[in-house]
Amino acid sequence: MRLTGASVSEVGPRRSVNQDAAFTASWGAAVADGVGGGPAGDLASAALVHRLVAGVQREIGEERLHTRIRLANWDLRAHTARDSALAGMATTLTGVFVDVEPGRLLLAHVGDSRAYRLRAGDCRRMTRDDSYVQELVDRGIVMPENAWTHPRRNIITASYSGNERDIVRIEPHDAQEGDRWLLCSDGVTDYVPEVLVADVLRSAASPADAAAELVRLADDAGSADNITAVVVDVQSGDTLSDRAQFTGAASARFCEEPDDLGRTA
Repeated sequence: MRLTGASVSEVGPRRSVNQDAAFTASWGAAVADGVGGGPAGDLASAALVHRLVAGVQREIGEERLHTRIRLANWDLRAHTARDSALAGMATTLTGVFVDVEPGRLLLAHVGDSRAYRLRAGDCRRMTRDDSYVQELVDRGIVMPENAWTHPRRNIITASYSGNERDIVRIEPHDAQEGDRWLLCSDGVTDYVPEVLVADVLRSAASPADAAAELVRLADDAGSADNITAVVVDVQSGDTLSDRAQFTGAASARFCEEPDDLGRTA
């Protein structure tokens, strides 16, 4: 089993810096969104993504993925230790990775970037936002249909900041050939209704077309945030020994080959 996909990332009409970072490869894909209001969100997202995927060229098991996320988070702490002006920088992470166990994907998620899966025409959100508004929804204070327009929807309750207490959350999911996954920053989902997201995923001829259309729709809706969409299709066949393709802040920072943790995944 392998992934084929594409990512599109734009600064957006109201931002001057892209704090989203993303990657795609046959063995995984992810989006990270630098936390707004904090320093160097672009550095946080790019550093986390690059450290996470450095040297990976094949499917990855749950234990090793957990370790890589933890090490990538520690890398953020190293940045802040070297430069106190970076204290407080943080990022979300949402990604899917081909598991070493056949027929499974590993979904890693912290923050309010989201993952959706389209299977046989049925589109489902596969992540729960770590956010203040999601807590209000869970308590019945805010209706789910009103959450995406709530004025405090961008307040998140979990992220990666280099803190030892930051959580690592990984969920295994069965994978079927033909599944289509969307990973996106809230610059998409705060402005494009989920019903329209599902329509795009169903109708687009390719992952690249789907990602481009979702970014266009968010842009046309006047997104006040960076806009990133990563779309991957599950296909039969082995993963390739390919290197990750980066977009957003990850393509602007650390373009050189990152220091490796060892060439095996």
